[in-house]
Amino acid sequence: MLNNIDISDSIILNALREDVGNGDVTTSSLIPEDSVSEARLIAKGDLILAGLPFAERVFQLVDDSIKFRAFKKDGSLVRKGGIVAKIKGKTAGLLIAERTALNILQRMSGIATLTNEYVKAVRGLSVEITDTRKTAPGLRYLDKYAVRMGGGANHRYGLYDGVLIKDNHIAAVGGVGKALKLARQAAHHLLKIEVEVKNIPEVKEALSAGADVIMLDNMDLEMMKKAVGIIRHGRPGILIEASGNMDLGNIREVAETGVDLISVGALTHSAPAADLSLQISSS
Repeated sequence: MLNNIDISDSIILNALREDVGNGDVTTSSLIPEDSVSEARLIAKGDLILAGLPFAERVFQLVDDSIKFRAFKKDGSLVRKGGIVAKIKGKTAGLLIAERTALNILQRMSGIATLTNEYVKAVRGLSVEITDTRKTAPGLRYLDKYAVRMGGGANHRYGLYDGVLIKDNHIAAVGGVGKALKLARQAAHHLLKIEVEVKNIPEVKEALSAGADVIMLDNMDLEMMKKAVGIIRHGRPGILIEASGNMDLGNIREVAETGVDLISVGALTHSAPAADLSLQISSS
């Protein structure tokens, strides 16, 4: 089985192959082989840092003689102008690694920064902000890591590590209760079963059929409050998730309904890249 290092190295190597191909024709034309430089990794705006170990790994995979000195840690707030790291080594290696390292760091820090905005918006309430599977293809491991660095929590990683019965599953089998019954027959006893519901009748059906987690999908606030009340009265310990059209404008009101989890697809599919740059000194 692949471990976490194998997964991240595979992502980084694919990114380098995509960018470098058969070689950096500009660098090979301009930079002497023995040229050595120092570079500074600088935040050009306030951000929550995420992805620094992966950015460092880019440089190591390009040239293992490059020295990477980090001044900040993932999950920390970095103010505009802050020096995140200093990197020293062969100039060619720094230039070849630059864009791939920045692409990773900017995307991941952007996700962490946006996640932190959502986490701050519900501060003081007993609710977790979670991600979804709406990640960039091939980058899920990095995207979900970035969410954690921003203070959020991870939902299931993929289709294999949790049962989540959605509207199309329900439509395909003919109802919430039937879907839950089939899932319970097939799932082992350690696997929780979550079901997506869109109205009060489906909430009641999910409760009576024994769902472990109920997701309130695209409900307005009044219906959500009513659904939470029914669930808490029926089975006080059940987890309740809210999902669908969540943004910074409504997230606190949703949290105040009493749900336990709020899943936000925008954390990974719509986060703007954080602004960082690599500035190389003359050799």
